[in-house]
Amino acid sequence: MSTYRAFQVSGQGTGDWALVERELTAPLPGQVRLRVEACGICHSDALAFMGIIRPDASAPIVPGHEVVGVIDAVGAGVNTWNVGDRVGVGFLNGHCGECDFCRRGDFVSCASQPLTGTTVDGGYAEVAYARASGLVRIPDGMAATDAAPLLCAGLTVYQGLQRAGARPGALVAVLGIGGLGHLGVQYANKLGFRTVAVARGTEKAELAKRLGARHYIDSLAEDPAEALRALGGAAAVIATATDSRAMASLVTGLAPHGRLVVLGAGLDPMPVLPGDLLFAQRAIVGSLVGTPVENEDNLAFTRDQGIHSMNEVLPLSEAPKAFERMMSGKARFRVVLDAHA
Repeated sequence: MSTYRAFQVSGQGTGDWALVERELTAPLPGQVRLRVEACGICHSDALAFMGIIRPDASAPIVPGHEVVGVIDAVGAGVNTWNVGDRVGVGFLNGHCGECDFCRRGDFVSCASQPLTGTTVDGGYAEVAYARASGLVRIPDGMAATDAAPLLCAGLTVYQGLQRAGARPGALVAVLGIGGLGHLGVQYANKLGFRTVAVARGTEKAELAKRLGARHYIDSLAEDPAEALRALGGAAAVIATATDSRAMASLVTGLAPHGRLVVLGAGLDPMPVLPGDLLFAQRAIVGSLVGTPVENEDNLAFTRDQGIHSMNEVLPLSEAPKAFERMMSGKARFRVVLDAHA
């Protein structure tokens, strides 16, 4: 075939959808071409939809950065990947290997890294392209629709927990039981932490316990920071919600030297008293996904520990509907496009 279908968006603030036929081209040097099997829909796809960080918001872009597919062509200079390999591509489309950050081994902070589905075309399509340095090997037997959300959502909470610096058996709280949080509770439990789920209302209490939470804190019924202190104080809070005030309210629930790890991209300032950090030597840190090999560790861990993303699967042809479903907050809990449906 000489063309492939793709959903693209253009404009800033409007996000006008168009189903288009793209010309099939050979991958550039250092790139591979994938036949997409599945693509997860992430809240960060709104960055492309709204034109927030695109270099030219008027230019069309194909969203989607939780891409699973099969390589069907490799560009010049690609020696470690072959046609037929089953791979994934996350938010980071591949580091350059030449900038100062890459030379120091910090591939996540690469100064010349395309962002899948935001600065370069992503996976709401039948075909996608990626740098070979950004590829993640998909474990044998893992379904594409299962693997896709783990490439960003799963990796985000997995790496956030790694960066929390908590010892096994420590009290770790997960704020928000949604697309990220329902995975965060599972990861925290399987990593050996005493896991606390924090959410509004009691609707998700039973689910949180099934996913591995030992304690559930209803932030509408009690002060969550006070409840954490009553449990001894949290070594870490993994903040998956996007409510900046809700994140800030848990700082005083941290034990001395505790960390608030911010994963949710809230748009409002976070009101925190400097003394609440200073006198208990607490810290607030951000965590952004991870490297491809860390993503492979993540996929292997989820497979071996029985961690699963709870997904609603829709065909690629319903990408606009699927995106709106995710943005509505009503999905339980991730939405995934199946390119073969």
